[in-house]
Amino acid sequence: MKRWLSVAGWIAVSLFVSPSAFAVGTIAGTDIDNVATVQFEIQGNVVQQNSNTLTVTVAEILDVDVTLQSPQIPVSAGDVNRSLAFLLTNIGNGTETFALAIDSALAGDDFDPVPSIPSSIYFDTDSSGDLSAGDVPYNPGVNDPVLAPDAGVTMLLVNDIPGVQVDGDIGRSELSAASTTGTGNPGDVFGNAGDGGVDAVVGNSGGDDAEFGEYIVSDVDLTIVKTATVLDPFGGTEPVPGAQITYQVVVTATGTGTAINALFSDLIPINTTYVPGSITLNGTPMTDAPDADAGEFIGGASPAISVDLGNLDAAAGAQTIAFSVTID
Repeated sequence: MKRWLSVAGWIAVSLFVSPSAFAVGTIAGTDIDNVATVQFEIQGNVVQQNSNTLTVTVAEILDVDVTLQSPQIPVSAGDVNRSLAFLLTNIGNGTETFALAIDSALAGDDFDPVPSIPSSIYFDTDSSGDLSAGDVPYNPGVNDPVLAPDAGVTMLLVNDIPGVQVDGDIGRSELSAASTTGTGNPGDVFGNAGDGGVDAVVGNSGGDDAEFGEYIVSDVDLTIVKTATVLDPFGGTEPVPGAQITYQVVVTATGTGTAINALFSDLIPINTTYVPGSITLNGTPMTDAPDADAGEFIGGASPAISVDLGNLDAAAGAQTIAFSVTID
């Protein structure tokens, strides 16, 4: 399932981001000591008296954040082991253990993904953002994630896609996480249940959080075929300095679905210079400026051309992009 087109280009997808919330203040179990003093004079002598030392031990806040890391995942009916990535972050102020659960029978979508067997929750052990051989299955009560304040771990929800879905159907799957110390209303107290025996206090999240991701059924594939012709300054076809290379790229959609907002891009090769005004789409000239037509030349340190192909399906037929460069 392709969503972005790039020829001699790149795609960068970041699946790991810093959490939007952070641990709450001073670490649980920290002692806050305080001594009061009174200074006075007796017959010209300065005297100081100290109070008793008062110690307050910081209680533990129970707070957690679950954040979706995956975009909407394109799938086909009948797919198996399709994963969604979530970042689980301890935003409390003590080390905490979290129990996890999956729910793929949510309201408001078109179909219910089926949690995969034998496991539907995995630790993203290799940080790939997708299910792979090295990822460790989550076993409730056995390897619940234990997180220090501000620490996070990426978890994968893995589902199978029912075989009767049609293009455009959306299915949702949710990851929930709950503090094993306790959950409840903000301010609820679990006496002596926190780090080092301090009280544990439920934070703003209630000690638990949940987030869902989405699968979208889209049975479409894009094939990309690129060719080149060379015209040298002497009327031949040798790729010598000063020769012009004309690239032609044919993009064709197959399947029953639609590739939404297909965007073609192609980096101008090193040691060549783009020929201004040479972009065409299906034989129609495009301007180099970012204007009303689909084509654009992007200058700068990494010059490229870009062509907006819109929504592509099999009925749209082949889309042919061409442009030229000169060998420096």
